[in-house]
Amino acid sequence: MEMLKEMAIFAQVVDSGGFSAAARHLSLTTSAVSRHVSRLEAHMGGRLLQRTTRSVSLTELGEQVHTACVRMLNTAREIHALAGSYSARPNGVVRISAPVVLGQLWLAPLLPAFLDRYPEVDVRLSLVDRNVDLIEEGIDLAIRIAADLAPGLAARPLGPMRYLLAASPSYLAAHGVPATPQELPAHRCNYLGYARFGAAWTMRREGAGEAEIVSIRVPSRLTVNNSAALMGVVEAGGGIGLVPDFTARAALAQGRAVQVLADWTFDEPYAGTVHAVYMPGPHLALKVRALIDYLVAEGGLGT
Repeated sequence: MEMLKEMAIFAQVVDSGGFSAAARHLSLTTSAVSRHVSRLEAHMGGRLLQRTTRSVSLTELGEQVHTACVRMLNTAREIHALAGSYSARPNGVVRISAPVVLGQLWLAPLLPAFLDRYPEVDVRLSLVDRNVDLIEEGIDLAIRIAADLAPGLAARPLGPMRYLLAASPSYLAAHGVPATPQELPAHRCNYLGYARFGAAWTMRREGAGEAEIVSIRVPSRLTVNNSAALMGVVEAGGGIGLVPDFTARAALAQGRAVQVLADWTFDEPYAGTVHAVYMPGPHLALKVRALIDYLVAEGGLGT
């Protein structure tokens, strides 16, 4: 049993990037953490970490042991979740991952009310613009925007995500309001640098008969890799921005921005669905199920 504790502490040292950080996380002294790792190295018969004054790195043996330790800790979490799924009330820690801007503007403001509703649940939210490995990184729930999800995962849709055009009232007063998509290239348009569509925009307007579809190329002098920053450009009068609807929602509601060509929508790949993604299994922890149900009911995506 003592070796299991040493394995958990070793995994925390690696995940934290050093002994001091791991000690703070575990509420232990740095020397105690170092002793546990040294005892594990003695059990393994070799050095697991290369230590310097500033950092630690894994040896070849350490990489193999760390992988096994992570697997062991995830198994322990599964056992704990199994017990939690049968408890009367949601309890424990829920670890969530979400894209940065979606997490900032949509998810984080929802969490205080969830915590008030479930006082025995704690949340650890990590905002990263990548698809995390739920097992390797110990994540209970990942929020992802995608039209299609990778196989092997369970998911529940939380709502649609669409792109729209927005501009500040001052920009439109100075430069005019475009009446058709064909007028957009004459305006100062800005969009996300990482988006797949880039300067090629395909727009659709539904009518009484067949839908009208327009494909245009829209040059941009400014691209930004963060939609919240792009909305900052829009609100400062920097032009028309092509942004996710959840990023523009507050500015539109408060009159800091105006939707442009609101009767037009963008074809794929300009849209997707926000999903709550988790590992499949017969026993979803009650704390995770409660959070998913809350996000479905209170999230407000697409409204």
